[in-house]
Amino acid sequence: MTWTEVTWEQQLGVDQALVKDPACRDFLELAETHSRKWQRALQYEQEQRIHLEETIEQLAKQHNSLERAFRSAPGRAANPSKSFSEGSLLTTKGEDSEEDEDTEYFDAMEDSTSFITVITEAKEDRKAEGGTTGSVDWTSSDNVLDGASLVPKGPSKVKRRVRIPDKPNYSLNLWSIMKNCIGRELSKIPMPVNFNEPLSMLQRLTEDLEYHHLLDKAVHCTSSVEQMCLVAAFSVSSYSTTVHRIAKPFNPMLGETFELDRLDDMGLRSLCEQVSHHPPSAAHYVFSKYGWSLWQEITISSKFRGKYLSIMPLGAIHLEFQASGNHYVWRKSTSTVHNIIVGKLWIDQTGDIEIVNHKTKDRCQLKFLPYSYFSKEVARKVTGVVSDSQGKAHYVLSGSWDEQMECSKIVQSSPSSPSSDGKQKTVYQTLPAKLLWKKYPLPENAENMYYFSELALTLNEHEEGVAPTDSRLRPDQRLMEKGHWDEANTEKQRLEEKQRLNRRRRLEACARGCGAEEAEKEAEVYMPLWFEKRLDPLTGETACMYKGGYWEAKEKQDWHMCPNIF
Repeated sequence: MTWTEVTWEQQLGVDQALVKDPACRDFLELAETHSRKWQRALQYEQEQRIHLEETIEQLAKQHNSLERAFRSAPGRAANPSKSFSEGSLLTTKGEDSEEDEDTEYFDAMEDSTSFITVITEAKEDRKAEGGTTGSVDWTSSDNVLDGASLVPKGPSKVKRRVRIPDKPNYSLNLWSIMKNCIGRELSKIPMPVNFNEPLSMLQRLTEDLEYHHLLDKAVHCTSSVEQMCLVAAFSVSSYSTTVHRIAKPFNPMLGETFELDRLDDMGLRSLCEQVSHHPPSAAHYVFSKYGWSLWQEITISSKFRGKYLSIMPLGAIHLEFQASGNHYVWRKSTSTVHNIIVGKLWIDQTGDIEIVNHKTKDRCQLKFLPYSYFSKEVARKVTGVVSDSQGKAHYVLSGSWDEQMECSKIVQSSPSSPSSDGKQKTVYQTLPAKLLWKKYPLPENAENMYYFSELALTLNEHEEGVAPTDSRLRPDQRLMEKGHWDEANTEKQRLEEKQRLNRRRRLEACARGCGAEEAEKEAEVYMPLWFEKRLDPLTGETACMYKGGYWEAKEKQDWHMCPNIF
């Protein structure tokens, strides 16, 4: 007789027999008591979570309201600090800053600048006691820096598009999704395309080349410290596209590639490949016909902290000039997206960047000052000093990562008088500043086209002859660009499931070839198609570097080796 055939009378008899047993009766009572206890505890935890979410949202709204009230206060100056070119003194928290100590990202403002600049005339050559003096012949040695930012864009043989379909007006409650992601790695969380822009991370990485003319100019520098100024300006210029771009790019599929073949107008060829999916990592190689090459492997680490999102690009960027052999290495700064819960999203760049010329040992220290509503500093400010191998400072750099960078030649340096807290800064007497780089204006109607720059508008334009793994051929990204977001979300789910299936197949193949205990580890080992792992002798790290063959395969249109990822 099966359980379903047990009659009500039989079950009642069993229950009565159990009740007569004292041990069974005690167990039932104890179980019922604990069951009610855990039910109450679960209900309490659920109520507490809802209350906490409501409290956080209410606090965020109050914070946003206070920020708006502060910005509109009648006594607040719109731009209380003078520009660098006007000879402003670079202040710190200990002197003139009015920062709020409780703001979570203001701690980096401590001792934000370690020097003071004073502008002098080109003919002056004063010596301060205890100071050092350098050449004041600005015009003869810096002819390459003259007009470095004024290089016109080269004509293109191919007519590029100048617009994409306007962004649809889709409403989405960001907090309803992000509240479950606190402290988690966002690359592992499925996200709808509503959070994205219609470009992949590989294409965003290629956007770093928008101001390539700075490196084309740097090729002709005879002075390594002058060349360093242009390299530093180039490193800062890569952030200029992010000021309005708070949407995330598509996380590339494993094996996805993106090429930029612009020898005719930009003088370069660029290739990116997604070489790892968890963590997401992309390898990049650029060759310029003007005499420089750039390569990098960037791994993106992102964490949601509750009110803001931190994006940490990991990996070294290499730049080499063939004629001189100057080899520069630096790393990217941290990006932070604020007002995740409520208010208008905005992005900031913070942290220090050190650029090192490994041939001459010249160095450039760049500092990205975190934005503060309560600071007198210019918003999105960047400062820096270029020094030679002996530690002698030659140039002061200043500007903002979203607009422009300037450099000023140092003619004299001396220590300042100790401040009230005992700290001492270096005073640099400089010649008038020269403009190194200035951001291109955005295209007309950019606010309705994801704030794409002129270059960004062309990156996803359909091109013949590219590899079948190219980001231009990714269907969900193309559907989103055309404004079909619902279809794009469906297609995105299909591609992600296909990628998971491919991973399971690698896992099964590895389990057959090695021990089951090693299968999980070995399944994550992916062999890139156009890049290979090598030891970087300068950083001591293992990174993916270009091994060749892509452009030869494109010329022959032989793509038989490419995986089917779309």
